Amino acid sequence: MSTPARQAREAFGLRLREIRTDSGLTGRALAALAGWHYTKVSKLEHGVLKASEEDVRAWCRFCNAADQVAELIATVRSIDTMFVEWRRQLRSGTRQRQKESVRFEAETHLFRSFESCMVPGLLQTAAYAEAMLRQWTDFHDIPDDVEAGVAARMERQQILYRGDRRFHLIFSEQVLLLGVVEPDVLAGQLDRLLGMSVLPRVHMGIIPTRADHGYLPLHGFWILDTREVLIETFSAEVKLTQPKEIAVYAKAFEQLEKSAIYGRAARTLITNALALLEDAAE
Repeated sequence: MSTPARQAREAFGLRLREIRTDSGLTGRALAALAGWHYTKVSKLEHGVLKASEEDVRAWCRFCNAADQVAELIATVRSIDTMFVEWRRQLRSGTRQRQKESVRFEAETHLFRSFESCMVPGLLQTAAYAEAMLRQWTDFHDIPDDVEAGVAARMERQQILYRGDRRFHLIFSEQVLLLGVVEPDVLAGQLDRLLGMSVLPRVHMGIIPTRADHGYLPLHGFWILDTREVLIETFSAEVKLTQPKEIAVYAKAFEQLEKSAIYGRAARTLITNALALLEDAAE
């Protein structure tokens, strides 16, 4: 079975092949210039062999692509850490994952986040967080330490009140009514959002369902300063550290921001959602 890391190596190999092809060199010719076995070029281009930083430097030197060395080396460094499967990351439960979040959040001053289907973790109530983590542990069949995980997530939220960090958090209107938690839990969460919307360090935006979307809200992501992007998928957490990829997500965030509403208009959406929940409960 192809792993995410193998898929990343294969994609990297395609880039190496394009560079070699553009240079006019055959695989055997490049191998001869670099002093490699003639099969090494093919293995690197097909992702069978992981490229070292020295391999990249030699490849670019003989293919006259010195201007691409820095970016390619950044890619090599990120391949093994780019994809971390949830079962491996959470094998000891959810609490350790929350503690790791504390570490990288402590290094961040500007948080930019978009969520399409759930309330951002830093804004969640304990009850909402418990429901989310419970689904996570059941789905991945990992140790049940949800109570400890919730406590750790609540502890993480202290960064909203300390230091000089800033938070620009955007989510879709459907988050306000999506049935991922029980109605009473959701109502409590909406009440909390009303309070969080006036925190001085939190810039909270909501994208109305019928807004003129400047870009498709494909999936959620977090941008930590300008150093990395975190994406959660069904099977893994993806960490992007290449400047070009971070720039793509920064551009996507700017487009999503244009579709969002803030302040009183955003709070109106929340109170309307609360009213709908109350009507449904009667």
